Amino acid sequence: MNAPNSAAATPAAAHAVDYAIAGYWLRQWHGPSTVRVSPHGIRPIAEGALPGARPLPGVLLPGFRDAHVHLGLVEPRALIAGGLAAVDDLGGDPDRLREFEADDAVPTLNYAGAFITAPGGYPATRAWAMNLNVAEVSTGESAMEAVAQQLASGATMTKVTLDSDDGPVIDDDTLQALVEYAHSRGSEVVAHVQGAGQAQRAFSAGVDRLAHTPWTERLDDRLIEEMAQPNSRFLSGRHSWISTLDIHGYGQRGPSFDIASDNLRRFHSAGGTVRYGTDMGNGDLPLGLNQRELTALQDAGIRYDALLRALCLPGFGNTVSYIPTVPDADTDLASWLMSAVVVSPRELLDPGFADAVDHSMSACSGNASALAETAPIPTPWRNPS
Repeated sequence: MNAPNSAAATPAAAHAVDYAIAGYWLRQWHGPSTVRVSPHGIRPIAEGALPGARPLPGVLLPGFRDAHVHLGLVEPRALIAGGLAAVDDLGGDPDRLREFEADDAVPTLNYAGAFITAPGGYPATRAWAMNLNVAEVSTGESAMEAVAQQLASGATMTKVTLDSDDGPVIDDDTLQALVEYAHSRGSEVVAHVQGAGQAQRAFSAGVDRLAHTPWTERLDDRLIEEMAQPNSRFLSGRHSWISTLDIHGYGQRGPSFDIASDNLRRFHSAGGTVRYGTDMGNGDLPLGLNQRELTALQDAGIRYDALLRALCLPGFGNTVSYIPTVPDADTDLASWLMSAVVVSPRELLDPGFADAVDHSMSACSGNASALAETAPIPTPWRNPS
C-alpha cells in the first residue's frame, strides 16, 4: 500500500481526526483503540473505538529506524519509500549530511560525521571512503579536536574505528580521551570494532555502542554478561550493539555470520540492548527495510517485542509505520513488517487518505464497533514464551 501524496493536503484538511484502529504497538501490543491525528503528531487517546472515529484497518507502530547507514554511498531519497522513518549515519561528509538533514524527502537523520581513526587506519585507505570523511588522529588532543569539529558541523554522535585486522588503531590513552571528551559534550561514541580484543577495548573505554555485532571472534561469556548490564559509564545508562548481521554473506551467511549470530544471541539473552542496523551502503543491501536482517535477528532469538524494540523509534512522534493488515497467529513477523509504509500526520489528515480508508473498509462487513470487540494481535506475539 502506498501512502497518499502529502502534497495534496489543503488548508481545508481537518485540524484533528480520530481513527479507530485494530491495534498499535508502543513498547508492547495494544488491542483495538482510538488514535488522534493532528498537525502536531499522532497519539492514542482511548481503548476501543470512540463514537465518530473513522475505522482504519490494520495497525500502527512507531517509525522504523536503521541505526547504521552511510547516506553518501546510497540514494537517501529512496529510503522512506523503503519503509524507513529514521536513520543514523555512522560515517560521512558533514556538509552533505547537513543537506540531507534539511531534505524532507530523506528520513529523520542523526549523524556522526567523519570516521575517527589512527593514521593509516581503517577506512583511510579504502577507495569508497573518499566519498565520506576520515579524520586521522594520534594523540588525545587531536582526538578531542576531531570530536569537536564533528559536533560543530552538526553531528550528534561520534564514530571511531578500531580495526586491527586492517591497519593501525589508536592507543588506549587516545581512545579514553576521545570517549571522555565526547561524553562531556553529550555525544555518544559508536565504534567499529574488528580484530582480536577490540570489542573489549571499546567497552573498557566506555564506548556507548558497537557499530556491528562482533564477528571476528567469539566473545567470552563473562564479557558479554558485563556488556549487557546497566552501567552509568554510558550516556544512556547502557552499552548497546547494532546488529548488521546481513553484511556477512548478504543472505548466504557463513562463518562470520555464525560467529556474529552466536555473540548476538548471548548478548540478547543476557539482557543486552540491540539496535536494528544494516550498514546500508556496504555491499548488496536493499534501500530500505531489510527482511534478511530482520530474519537473522529472529534466528538469533530477538523476536516479538524484542525485535520491535530494536527496530522502532521510542514513540509515534511526527511519523508512524502503518501496516494495513492484521497478522494471523502463524504470520512471520519479519515478512509482515515488510508491508509497512511511513506516514505522517499531514498524510493522515489528507482527505485523500480518508478516501483510501473508506475504499479499504468497503470490502469489509465490519465497522468500528466490531473492531473494538476483537483483539487482533496473535496471543504468542503478546505473550511470547
